[in-house]
Amino acid sequence: MIFNPEYECMGSEARKKFQLANLKNLVETLYAKVPFYRKKMDERGILPRDIHSIKDIEKLPFTTKDDLRENYPHGLRACPQDRIVEVHISSGTTGKPVVDEYTIKDINIWRESMSRTMAAAGCTRDDIVQNCYGYGLFTGGPGAHYGALNIGAEVLPMSSGNTARQLMVMQDFGSTMLTCTPSYALYMAEEAADAGIDLRKLPICKGCFGAEPWSENMRKEIEARYGMKAYDIYGLTEIIGPGVSFECEAQDGLHINEDLFYPEVIDPETGKTLGDGEKGELVFTTLTKEGTPILRYRTRDITFLMSEPCSCGRTTVRMHRLFGRTDDMLIIRGVNVFPSQIEQALIEIEGTEPQYLIVVNRGESRLDEVELQVEVKKEFFSDETRDLEGLRNRIENVMKSKLQVSLKVKLVEPKTIERSIGKAKRVVDNRKI
Repeated sequence: MIFNPEYECMGSEARKKFQLANLKNLVETLYAKVPFYRKKMDERGILPRDIHSIKDIEKLPFTTKDDLRENYPHGLRACPQDRIVEVHISSGTTGKPVVDEYTIKDINIWRESMSRTMAAAGCTRDDIVQNCYGYGLFTGGPGAHYGALNIGAEVLPMSSGNTARQLMVMQDFGSTMLTCTPSYALYMAEEAADAGIDLRKLPICKGCFGAEPWSENMRKEIEARYGMKAYDIYGLTEIIGPGVSFECEAQDGLHINEDLFYPEVIDPETGKTLGDGEKGELVFTTLTKEGTPILRYRTRDITFLMSEPCSCGRTTVRMHRLFGRTDDMLIIRGVNVFPSQIEQALIEIEGTEPQYLIVVNRGESRLDEVELQVEVKKEFFSDETRDLEGLRNRIENVMKSKLQVSLKVKLVEPKTIERSIGKAKRVVDNRKI
């Protein structure tokens, strides 16, 4: 379902005019009211009057996560404090957190963007949405909550954790839609299987999953265990929270709400803007935000953009699902490896669970040594007639073939690797310690 055809199906020329008008207003506001941005623009010799086309955005300075941390807590606020009605803070664990401050208009923008997101996944006023994203300062729970309410659906504000209760509510209230991280969706499915609950017999039939990169094979695993349709969604606290982009029924990339958030993909090394289909770092500008608007924010997420028409009828540009993050990427003996590549390969191998941990050490020879810990399915691990050594060799060969790097595989019993109710931890890099 298309929630807002006026903006989701807008013609390209009309959209460019809309984007340019809002970009000009944004630049004027930031230059006048945010000393950090005024200084950055002055250093580049750029004034608001120099913005004549949407392509002129490339003249403007980037914003990084370090910039946000250095301006903690209120240094990027662009309006009086008495207009701020809500605050969210990133879930990051290193350094100072990043802050997003919202006016009433910003909350309405968020509500609109998440309504489009959830409607694209089939959410209607007849749905019962079990929202298992975290509430509080994390943006996931409130974002999905606002979107579902705006559509008119019934919301179960579960937050994350207490999985036994989650499964009880899912059965007793007849939840039809699930929202959470994909790793927690799989964890819930494991717990359901252990409790003898067949999720495929429940009314739940669709879900919006995000907050971490996940592979196409992980999608298939979730869909098989629940008997549902699983949709990828994307967002980040620095921009507004979830609702920046979303999959439609075609599931051919994520539609960006580009009337609200202007996207670019750049070469992470040079900062040069890349064209359609060229993989690089995703950059966003908040075109309409008031509280803490952001100019050319470097997300560190790796993807590419697609402008060709989508069969769903939306005309917005799409982003390919994330390949990973520049700060998550491992360089193993000169080869770039993303955890999502390992996950994609693992789910194709019979006998393994989609749970893994990558442990990287620096060996005595000063070369990188990588151990890939992989959980084996319960029935496979307990069957003495199974060839565990053969399975281990098969995984190592698949990884060598797909990643062009050798990994030492360690098979572990089910439930050995720590589960997360939020974003899954996939890498322990001891080279940094």
